[in-house]
Amino acid sequence: MNLEYFIARKVARSGQKSFSRLIIRIAIVAIALSVTVMIVATSLIRGFKSEISSKIFGFWGHIHITDTNVNRSLEAIPVKRDQTFYKEIPKIKSVQYPERRRILGWQIDDEPVRMETKGGVNHIQSFALQPGIIKTKNELEGIILKGISTDYDVKRLDQYLEEGSYINTADTIMSRDIIISRQTANRLNLKLDDQFRIHFVIEGKQLKRRFKIKGIYKTGLEEYDKKFALIDIRVIQQLLGWEENEVSGFEVFIDNIDELDPINEYIYVEELPNNLFSQTIRTKHPSIFEWLELQDINELVILILMIVVAIINMVTALMILILERTNMIGILKALGQTNWNVRKIFLYHAAYIIGIGLLWGNIIGIGLCFLQRTFEIVKLSEADYYLSVAPIQLHFGTILLINIGTLAITILFLIIPSYLVTSISPVKAIRFK
Repeated sequence: MNLEYFIARKVARSGQKSFSRLIIRIAIVAIALSVTVMIVATSLIRGFKSEISSKIFGFWGHIHITDTNVNRSLEAIPVKRDQTFYKEIPKIKSVQYPERRRILGWQIDDEPVRMETKGGVNHIQSFALQPGIIKTKNELEGIILKGISTDYDVKRLDQYLEEGSYINTADTIMSRDIIISRQTANRLNLKLDDQFRIHFVIEGKQLKRRFKIKGIYKTGLEEYDKKFALIDIRVIQQLLGWEENEVSGFEVFIDNIDELDPINEYIYVEELPNNLFSQTIRTKHPSIFEWLELQDINELVILILMIVVAIINMVTALMILILERTNMIGILKALGQTNWNVRKIFLYHAAYIIGIGLLWGNIIGIGLCFLQRTFEIVKLSEADYYLSVAPIQLHFGTILLINIGTLAITILFLIIPSYLVTSISPVKAIRFK
């Protein structure tokens, strides 16, 4: 048996003086609180990023394919739907891409290291956009109509649809139904089955169409909700004089968000004709994603602060334990134990204290996360945070890293104060009372 571990275990289980016991309890509480805060913070930030990203991608898709001149022209530019890539892109299950260049001695290898994505494309759908003005008896409201067709994945709208049902785009007769946001409905005092006109300006002419509210959605993203409504794509095609085969563009949904850039680059280079280009939703609407990236900095700051708190408390506890056991240290040195062997006893003891703190920290932290996820105790202002409830996403791989990292880093920093053992003389320590 490891002698140092054996002695440390006996010391930990033996009765301690009241002051030492108090310091140890404070250290355990500090470790437990630090781990609790780290688990809750990482789960909360992970939940924020996942929920908000899911809302944006679910409503708009991950990649947009449009005409190359669409950003330089104020007019809608039609794209043919029955193109080869429309059938080929959904077949993409993975793509290869260069990750980095290998360094060989003083030279850089010309061939980049080839990587392969774990996922690919799972859906593609067409859309058309047209701005208009909603006119009711007492109100006017600008709106952007998003036309959807039979290839629209209505399941992605399930989580947002609060009232009503979907637009029937499969019918041979063009639908005049519309799905508006809860924000628009409240602002214009509209409800299900209400009818209103939308005015359009097409080539200098004013046109108007009557619509009936078939559904009301709410994503919680005010930037989107106040602008967009869903209608049958054939209404926009008729307004613009387009053929049935012409659309504004395509939305592509992929399996893994982390592989967005390589898949987008592959689609643009390998699949699209010269008159079309693709871009990710991140480049089209960067503000929200920049806000999400700032949460990573907040997470890092919280983790560092909690680790520092844990280290400071454990350093204090270790020094008190060493001073309290001065007599024992002198005896062990007199019996031939080296300074490092004696130091290991106290490092084992410290690891035991940290272990208890980690145990309680995990119980409290994971427990609080389950309570929030189950009962939604903490509410948020949806206008400020895009969510009405603080989201929680537990990731046990991250929790494991928090535990291992806290233990390893804290023990590493405790090696320095354990040098206090080397300054204790065996003769004086044995006589120390």
